[in-house]
Amino acid sequence: MAAALPAEWIKNWEKAGKNEFLQLCRTLSENKSHDNVSFRDIQQVLYELAYHVIRGNLKHDQASNVLGDVIELREDMPSILADVFCILDIETSCLEEKSKRDHFTQLVLACLYLVSDTVLKERLDPETLESLGLIKQSQQFNQKSVKIKTKLFYKQQKFNLLREENEGYAKLIAELGQDLSGNITSDLILENIKSLIGCFNLDPNRVLDIILEVYECRPEYDDFFVPLIESYMYMCEPQTLCHILGFKFKFYQDPSGETPPSLYRVAAVLLQHNLIDLEDLYVHLLPGDNAIIEEHKREIVEAKQIVRKLTMVVLSSEKTEEKEKEKEKEEEKTEKPPDNQKLGLLEALLKIGDWQHAQSIMDQMPPFYSTSHKPIAIALCQLVHVTIEPLYRRVGVPKGAKGSPISSLPNKRAPKQADSFEDLRKEVFNMLCYLGPHLSHDPILFAKVVRLGKAFMKEVGTTKKFISDRMVKFQSDGSKQEDREKMEILFSCLLSITDQVLLPSLSLMDCNACMSEELWGMFKTFPYQYRYRLYGQWKNETYNSHPLLVKVKAQTIDRAKYIMKRLTKENVKPSGRQIGKLSHSNPTILFDYILSQIQKYDNLITPVVDSLKYLTSLNYDVLAYCIIEALANPEKERMKHDDTTISSWLQSLASFCGAVFRKYPIELAGLLQYVANQLKAGKSFDLLILKEVVQKMAGIEITEEMTMEQLEAMTGGEQLKAEGGYFGQIRNTKKSSQRLKDALLDHDLALPLCLLMAQQRNGVIFQEGGEKHLKLVGKLYDQCHDTLVQFGGFLASNLSTEDYIKRVPSIDVLCNEFHTPHDAAFFLSRPMYAHHISSKYDELKKAEKGNKQQHKVHKYITSCELVMAPVHDAVISLHLPKVWDDISPQFYATFWSLTMYDLAVPHSSYDREVNKLKVQMKAIDDNQEMPPNKKKKEKERCTALQDKLLEEEKKQLEHVQRVLQRLKLEKDNWLLAKSTKNETITKFLQLCIFPRCIFSAIDAVYCAHFVELVHQQKTPNFSTLLCYDRVFSDIIYTVASCTENEASRYGRFLCCMLETVTRWHSDRVIYEKECGNYPGFLTILRATGFDGGNKADQLDYENFRHVVHKWHYKLTKASVHCLETGEYTHIRNILIVLTKILPWYPKVLNLGQALERRVHKICQEEKEKRPDLYALAMGYSGQLKSRKPFMIPENEFHHKDPPARNAVAATVQNGPGGAGMPTSLTINTAKLEESTAEETEKLKEKSQGAVKVINKAANTTPKVTTSNGNSASNSKIIKEKDDKEKSGKEKDKEKKEKITAATPETKALGKDGKDKPKEERANKDDKAREIKEKTPKSDKEKEKAKKEEKASKEEKSKTVVTTVESKSAAEKEREKEPSREKDVVKDMKSKEITKGGEKIPVAGSLKSPVPRSETSESEREQKRRKVDTHSSPSHSSTVKDNLNELKDSSAKHYINHTTPTLSKSKEREVDKKDLDKSRERSREREKKEEKDRKDRKRDHSNSDREVPQDSTKRRKEENGTTGSSKHSKSESPSDSPRSNEKEKEKSKSKSSGKEKGDSIKAEKMEKSSSGSKKESRHDKEKTEKKEKRESAGGKEEKKQYPFTCQSYRKDTEK
Repeated sequence: MAAALPAEWIKNWEKAGKNEFLQLCRTLSENKSHDNVSFRDIQQVLYELAYHVIRGNLKHDQASNVLGDVIELREDMPSILADVFCILDIETSCLEEKSKRDHFTQLVLACLYLVSDTVLKERLDPETLESLGLIKQSQQFNQKSVKIKTKLFYKQQKFNLLREENEGYAKLIAELGQDLSGNITSDLILENIKSLIGCFNLDPNRVLDIILEVYECRPEYDDFFVPLIESYMYMCEPQTLCHILGFKFKFYQDPSGETPPSLYRVAAVLLQHNLIDLEDLYVHLLPGDNAIIEEHKREIVEAKQIVRKLTMVVLSSEKTEEKEKEKEKEEEKTEKPPDNQKLGLLEALLKIGDWQHAQSIMDQMPPFYSTSHKPIAIALCQLVHVTIEPLYRRVGVPKGAKGSPISSLPNKRAPKQADSFEDLRKEVFNMLCYLGPHLSHDPILFAKVVRLGKAFMKEVGTTKKFISDRMVKFQSDGSKQEDREKMEILFSCLLSITDQVLLPSLSLMDCNACMSEELWGMFKTFPYQYRYRLYGQWKNETYNSHPLLVKVKAQTIDRAKYIMKRLTKENVKPSGRQIGKLSHSNPTILFDYILSQIQKYDNLITPVVDSLKYLTSLNYDVLAYCIIEALANPEKERMKHDDTTISSWLQSLASFCGAVFRKYPIELAGLLQYVANQLKAGKSFDLLILKEVVQKMAGIEITEEMTMEQLEAMTGGEQLKAEGGYFGQIRNTKKSSQRLKDALLDHDLALPLCLLMAQQRNGVIFQEGGEKHLKLVGKLYDQCHDTLVQFGGFLASNLSTEDYIKRVPSIDVLCNEFHTPHDAAFFLSRPMYAHHISSKYDELKKAEKGNKQQHKVHKYITSCELVMAPVHDAVISLHLPKVWDDISPQFYATFWSLTMYDLAVPHSSYDREVNKLKVQMKAIDDNQEMPPNKKKKEKERCTALQDKLLEEEKKQLEHVQRVLQRLKLEKDNWLLAKSTKNETITKFLQLCIFPRCIFSAIDAVYCAHFVELVHQQKTPNFSTLLCYDRVFSDIIYTVASCTENEASRYGRFLCCMLETVTRWHSDRVIYEKECGNYPGFLTILRATGFDGGNKADQLDYENFRHVVHKWHYKLTKASVHCLETGEYTHIRNILIVLTKILPWYPKVLNLGQALERRVHKICQEEKEKRPDLYALAMGYSGQLKSRKPFMIPENEFHHKDPPARNAVAATVQNGPGGAGMPTSLTINTAKLEESTAEETEKLKEKSQGAVKVINKAANTTPKVTTSNGNSASNSKIIKEKDDKEKSGKEKDKEKKEKITAATPETKALGKDGKDKPKEERANKDDKAREIKEKTPKSDKEKEKAKKEEKASKEEKSKTVVTTVESKSAAEKEREKEPSREKDVVKDMKSKEITKGGEKIPVAGSLKSPVPRSETSESEREQKRRKVDTHSSPSHSSTVKDNLNELKDSSAKHYINHTTPTLSKSKEREVDKKDLDKSRERSREREKKEEKDRKDRKRDHSNSDREVPQDSTKRRKEENGTTGSSKHSKSESPSDSPRSNEKEKEKSKSKSSGKEKGDSIKAEKMEKSSSGSKKESRHDKEKTEKKEKRESAGGKEEKKQYPFTCQSYRKDTEK
């Protein structure tokens, strides 16, 4: 150690050393920061100074002087100095050098004035003291100190053993044990005790111990003993009492010891009065906290092991019984735990109501450890009972219940009793949280807490109001704001208590159904969101929070497995009881297991649903939650592995949902909201659930398998629907449908669900579809659509008018703001219009009492106008303004707002149901066993039903009559036809028929009826022929774009349309009556102001039959095409459609055979690959075979021979103007047929990916809106008006031409090529030639070319020559054709001859789809050429103009609608260029021709008159030929003779040179086609080859594509 005093300081002490020393001491004494350090430093400094004196380096007086200055620096300096002297005394006494000892003595003597004697006597050795003179003799001093110590420490002055001073202690016990009921106070007794202590020298600690002992024995005298002990403690040290208690507890801590409850109680009371501290006492108690934590962990491990055993081992019933006994023993053991003093003290604290100390003890232990001991749980429950008593008495006691009041605790320090809900929050909720699941020990308290919760919810009002309305109200002033906040806090506390205490406690109760119901009383006041949150916590978290709950969960699952293994239909009742018993306590675990089984085995659904009848309301609610949780399980795939079907687990759950929600009163809101949320998220899988729920609860089925009888019944009133419209008899759905309705309205889900479903339909395709299999996407789309229809139907039939109108917005808002598709928007709005109209009608009826039918109708029409006027305005915004040029908003709204109920009365359905009831009544009469009163009841029921049905029928009949009157008045404003009839039909089909016919089965029937109705009403500008033609002529695209169910509905629509057509086709009388003079069957479209022969403008019966045959042919062609694509969707859909239209198609034998072969082929090909297609095909094949006997040969379906001749003869005799009108019709129909054929062929090619330029330009509009020739005709008409110089005949002729363009044929064109604009025809000549050239092989082409050249030369000669040539051509044709066709050709020839070289095509020339030779075509073309040579330029140019217009419009349409199907290949581009060039050339020609026409107008007035006649004839010929060729030419549908005709007209008007070229081309065409026909004729006799031919058209064209381009270019160059 470094010296604190340097030697220099000692040497120069007087000069500098003394001052340095003092300075050092000052600095050390001032340094207060480190007390211990400075203390030691000062000691060292003083020690060294004294040591220098002892060694003689410094004089003792110098040292004492400086010490005198130092002593003032610190208060404890004398004590420090005494310590230094003490050390030096010991050191010097050991030294041998006497001088040093002397120096020490001198120093101490010099410093005596600085340190007191007593301090020195305490610290120095007695010998030193004697030498210093402080004591006389050291020996005496030693003796004296020994005596004092003995007296102090070893002599007993107080007696602590009773036997040492038995009298004193006896008196003490008598004092404490006396009767304390008088005026004796603790103060008085205390004085006596003091006296006894003093008198008998009693040990005060022992006296205190005896006071505690007596207090233990007299616990009722708290008021006496507590103040006594409190006063007594003033005489003792504070820790004494705690030590004495600790000593008492220690006494009982040996293993066999058991601490008496009285001691716990005394300790608890002393703690409560703060006479001792818990921390001080706690350390005296056993076991230690670590031991408690270890025990808790061990319990958890044991519980988990039990669970593991239960899940792994499947034990027999006997073993389980043994196991249960073992468990009971274990439970008994756990109920008597080893003596745990901490828990004993805790129990005592709870019993006396010292909640604060009890809480702090519980906080030292693991959660719920303390309350898992039953005595503590019961003590805490008792404390809660006491605390809630006043509030429970005030608000919780049910009416009529008395209950046993609980007295409050005697001590004032117990928790304050609750008088308000706010008080509950302060203490009670806290106590309950410490209780946790162990509230199960006290069901009565459980019920009380639940009732208080119920009362609180009642006071708050239902939670919804509390959360919304109340909040708004409360915000007005501050105090209410506070109230609201308090309520919110209380509510959240209540939810926490429910989660942490009530539900876990219910799990531990032993199947207490009453508690479950009691709890539901409170739960039902919570919104379902809160309830489900609670159930979720209960199921997924609570069971893991406590060892007991872990065990209970395992036992429940074990028991559930046991029950479910044995559950069958036969033992539903006993199993149901067991399920009920198990569910009262642990519903979440049980239902989770049951649902997992249902998902695996759907045959469990029925028994499970039946077995759930013993559940409580709470359990039903939990079941709803469990179902939703199972549905939302993110780990489960919603699709099967093949990705084409919805998973079976989801289907099972959906089915279970429907059944269970219907049978039991379960709240639906959560499930419905779940479906809505899924839809919002763009997922439609779960709509399956909604579909099932609505089906089961409301009895509304959506199925595509309805019979026609059912469908018919569905068009009647509600009663008829219920009796005859559904598969299952729907009974007892009134309550369940009411529940469903209430759930939807209460939670405002009715409209949102509808809108979400309507929007999701397209979402399925564009969002959900993604990578999914097409089949699955179709299924999901159908499911979404069907559910929408079903759900909308439910709302319409169950919501009151007010509810409905209040919820459904107007149609424009639905479509424009909510983006609802139009079909769905009208579907939702339709019931609203009907409700509205009927209520308005009733109002008007009441206002005026006039009962005449006319008055009624007038009122009905007025009410319709009032209701529908705003709708008419609203729909305008739904489509482009252009749309309303063709159809009026009124027509559009009328179509969409009516239903089958409005159009027709299903009399047969009513009769059928009435007859059924009569049969039932007769059966009841005949039944001998039935008791008479039951008979009477049943008969009354049947009679009432019968009356209802008859009344309903009468009511519907009146309604339908009113509707028809209304339509009669409206019809004139329906179709405006500002563009063309074709355009009008397009819009009608596009915006009305097609969207609605695939919406539902009834809508499909409605669409067909509506078309018929519009026809019957003789609606202006509506061409029935065109409409039907467009519907039948090309169904490939429509079929291909349908889903499975849409295909079924589309099939129904076609079936109903075919039914009408077949009825007209079947009988001339019916046809004449229903179509004869109807504007819908006009085939010539006249300019207004001109009159023509009326009858001549109508399509006659025989030609109509040809047209129907054409339609059948078209259907066959489309069907065959679809079947041959190999595409899943095409094949499936066409089979569905064919099955639906089987009653009316096929009727013609050869078409039926063609179909049969294709279907047979499908059966063979798909048997292994796609079993669902195989099943469909087999089903259809069987049904088709059964229809075979009813099929007829083609010549019976439409006459091809003698009748045609007569017709022609008649037409010929009509004279120049009228001659050939019917034929023109024929031609038109033929054109229709041909063009449609071409279109279908093209469609085929397109779908196969081959794009033809020719098709593109001329024939490609089929699927789409087609602008028929009407536009052309209109423009022509205008021109005719302007041309005053033209004669009436001219105009007539031109009209006829226009007509031909715009007739039904046009309609066909509509499909095919939108009346292939006439200019297109010019191009088509080339194209047609090309196509024909393609069909035969190249060698044949050359031969044909030579023949054609000859033919053209011959053409130049006179008309007679042409006739002869045409005959020879006809002969060739005959060779190719079967005898039937030969006859026809002969007829034609004879007619042609009689006509003097002008051949007029015959009606009969419209032949079957079986390929025909084209000689007839060539003959007609030759005639045309002759006529054309004389035709006026004006005529031909007008034709061309119109053609151009048409061409443009059709091209536009074509682009819009077909581009998606076209492959964008280089070839197509090349073709386009060629086309453009040819178009430019034709335009140039037209311009020249216009000039020529003007020049020649005057010169050719005579020839002009002739031409119209000729041209009409020519047109007729073309039409006829096109018809025949179309039927015959399945192979090359695109050679349209029309195109040839157009070209010829143009070329003739230009120059004779061009005439020759054109005629040659025409001949080539004819020959080539006839050549190809020769080949096909042989095939035809073998029907198989005919099929090949039909399908081969597209293929051949594909192969010969290069030739097409070349030949096309050659033609254009020419």
